[in-house]
Amino acid sequence: MKAYNYTFLLSISLVAALGGFLFGYDWVVIGGAKPFYELYFGISESAGLQGWAMSSALVGCIGGAVFSGAFSDKYGRKKLLIVASILFTISAYGTGTAMNFSNFMLYRIIGGVGIGIASTISPMYIAEVTPAKIRGMFVSINQLTIVVGILAAQITNMFIAEKIPDLSSNNEILLSWNGQHGWRWMFWAELVPAFLFFIFMFFVPESPRFLIKVGKDEMGTKILKKIGGENYAGNALVSIRKTLSLDNIKLSKEHFMNKKFLSLLTIGIVLASFQQWCGINIIFNYAQEVFQSAGYSINDMFFNIVLTGSVNLIFTIVAMRFVDKLGRKKLLLIGSGGLTITYLILGGFYFINFNGWPSLLLIIMAIAIYAMSLAPVTWVVLSEIFPNKIRGVAMSISVLSLWISSSLLVLTFPFLNKILHTSGTFWVYSVICMAGFVFIFRKLPETKNKTLEEIEETLLREQ
Repeated sequence: MKAYNYTFLLSISLVAALGGFLFGYDWVVIGGAKPFYELYFGISESAGLQGWAMSSALVGCIGGAVFSGAFSDKYGRKKLLIVASILFTISAYGTGTAMNFSNFMLYRIIGGVGIGIASTISPMYIAEVTPAKIRGMFVSINQLTIVVGILAAQITNMFIAEKIPDLSSNNEILLSWNGQHGWRWMFWAELVPAFLFFIFMFFVPESPRFLIKVGKDEMGTKILKKIGGENYAGNALVSIRKTLSLDNIKLSKEHFMNKKFLSLLTIGIVLASFQQWCGINIIFNYAQEVFQSAGYSINDMFFNIVLTGSVNLIFTIVAMRFVDKLGRKKLLLIGSGGLTITYLILGGFYFINFNGWPSLLLIIMAIAIYAMSLAPVTWVVLSEIFPNKIRGVAMSISVLSLWISSSLLVLTFPFLNKILHTSGTFWVYSVICMAGFVFIFRKLPETKNKTLEEIEETLLREQ
C-alpha cells in the first residue's frame, strides 16, 4: 500500500465527520426527550402532532439536501459545512429554550437543515480527499461519528433524566424535573460539539477535486501532494482533468436526462430511500413505543436505547473493517436479507405477545445487521457512484430522497402502529427489505478498490 499522509487524512476526515456526529445527536436526542416534551406541550394524545414533532427535523433535512449539493458545487464543500455548524448551534439553543410548540418545531426544522447539509457534504468531502484503497473505510468514519453521536445522545439523555417512580401519572411526570427542565438540557448539550465543529472547520482545506473543477489547479495539487506525495498528486490531477473533460458541457437539465446518468441517479435514489424504509430508525425515534410494546417501562427504555446504541457502534466498526475487503454489494445483500428474516420473526414475537428479552434480543440483532451494512455502506456508495461533474447535485438529490423517505417513515409509524399494531408494522418493513435485496442483487455494481475517476468511466460505460 502506498505511503499516504494518514495523520493529515484522518484529522481532516474527523473534522468533516463532526457533521455526522451532530447529525446523529440531533436526530436521536428527541427520542429521549419525547415522553417529557409531549406532556409539556400537550400533544401526548395526538398521533398527528407526535408524528409532526418527530419528523419536523426531517422536513428541514429535505430543505438542506435540496440546496446543499448545488451550493457545494458552486461555493465549495467547506463553506457549506461551516453553515451546517452554525445551524446546529442555533437549533440546540433554541429548542431548549422553546416555551411553545411552534417555536420548538421551528428550531427543530433549523437543526434539520443542518442535518440535511451535513449528511450530503460530509461523506462527499471525505470521499474526495481519500485515495481509492482506503476510501471505503474513511467514508465509513462519517457513519461511525453518526453512530457515536447517536450513542452520545442516548447516554446524555439517560444521565440527565431523573428516575421516575413506577406508576407515576402523566401529571406527575409533567411536573417533575424531567418534564419541566430535563428535556431542555438534552438539547442544550449539543451546543458543545456544534461550537467545536464551527471552530475546527476553519482549519481544514477545501476538497482538491472541487478546487480543480473550478480551475484552481495549483491549490488542489498542493493538497493532493500533502495527501500522497508528488506521484500521487500528478496521477490524481490527470485523472480528475480527464473525467471533467468528458463532461465539459455546461451542467443542465439535459445532462441529467442522459440515460446513463439517469440510471446511476436511480440507483442512488432507491438505495438512499431503502436505507430509511428498512425501518431501523423507528427503533431510535420511537423507542418509547417499541420498548413499551415489548413490556418495558420508561426507566427501562433509557437503558435499552443505550444498549442498542452501543451495539450500533460496535458493528459500525465491524463494517469499517470489511467494507474495503468484502465489498459494498455483498455487505448490502447481507444487510437487506438479514433484516428481512429478523423482522419476520420479530413481528411474530409481538403478535403472540412473546415480550421481554426475546424481543430485545431481536431488536439488537436488527441494529447489528443494519450497522454493519445498510447504515455505513449506503453513504459509501452514494459518495462514489456519481461523476465528478454532477457529484454535488446528484448526491443532493439522493440524500433528498433519503430524507423524504425518512420523513414519511417517521410520520406514518404512529398510524401503522395503531392500525397494524407493532407486529404488522414490522412485517411491512420485512417485505420492504426483501424488495431491497432483489434491487441490490440485480442493479448495484461493485465499486471497491477503484478511484472515483475509474468508477465514473466504468459505470458510464456499463449503463
